[in-house]
Amino acid sequence: MNNIVTDIKALQEETLLNLQSSKANNTVRAYKSDFNDFSLFCAQNGFKSLPSEPKVVSLYLTHLSIKEVKISTLKRRLVSIGVIHKLKGHYLDTKHPSIIENIMGIKRRKGSIQKGKKPILINSLKSIIQVIDEQKREQIKKLRDRTIILIGFSGGFRRNELVSLDFDDLDFVAEGLKISLKRSKTDQFGEGTVKALPYFNNIKYCPVLSLKKWIEISKINTGPLFRRFTKGSNLSENRLSDQTVALLIKEYLKQAGIDSKNYSGHSLRSGFATTAAESGVEERSIMAMTGHKSTEMVRRYIKEANLFKNNALNKIKIE
Repeated sequence: MNNIVTDIKALQEETLLNLQSSKANNTVRAYKSDFNDFSLFCAQNGFKSLPSEPKVVSLYLTHLSIKEVKISTLKRRLVSIGVIHKLKGHYLDTKHPSIIENIMGIKRRKGSIQKGKKPILINSLKSIIQVIDEQKREQIKKLRDRTIILIGFSGGFRRNELVSLDFDDLDFVAEGLKISLKRSKTDQFGEGTVKALPYFNNIKYCPVLSLKKWIEISKINTGPLFRRFTKGSNLSENRLSDQTVALLIKEYLKQAGIDSKNYSGHSLRSGFATTAAESGVEERSIMAMTGHKSTEMVRRYIKEANLFKNNALNKIKIE
């Protein structure tokens, strides 16, 4: 009997490890950060955070709505609370009527139109590349940064995907470049995926040519593709962080005379999706490149792109 109990405990521990491994590291960190805020709310109000119950979660969501937190953030916090319960071996009904109907009421009373961070579109992308190219600094640093920007935009990469790339993930072919992603946020089964970047007619903004030049000058032939520089401006073996990518984007936007507070590290990815939508690219093709599993966000990009493209005022002529 004791052996059976021991085996069950071991199975439970192994199952929890599997559940944790099913999520990307950055995703798990985001879940924990969200849950910490929920735990703080519970501690301040005499509630138990783990395991919790639907009525407490509903109160927390109302608390957030009073603080003018966006609907998308409310939904993300709810997912995080549910996932942490699952990871810790607890069940929480996140679809309980007291939660779902509360969210619906919040949306109706406060509205759900969100003013998110802006996408980096073609003109802004060109301005950033121009700023980088005109800088008076080491060529190798400029080349690294312009390659990060061009690859990040053209591949619709998440920041953590971009900095996780290794030399061995690259496959240069006649048509351009194939990049293998070993794991991404929406690839929960760890199957991996491949993104294809063709050569551009405009060589100045071609991500494939820029990457080739980066590899040639940096002499990278194994390990992390995008690396930090030491204080002596030597290329290190250490991988660049996703936070550094976000800071680079903001800094170059600022230097280009663009208000950087309206942008984030996500702006390259959203910029690709919005630009593709403006160009009439099909929804499924955008999703294939960005890795979105849900059509909700992609359709938001398409809607944003069509605000002026399909505007009724375009048909009105004032002589």
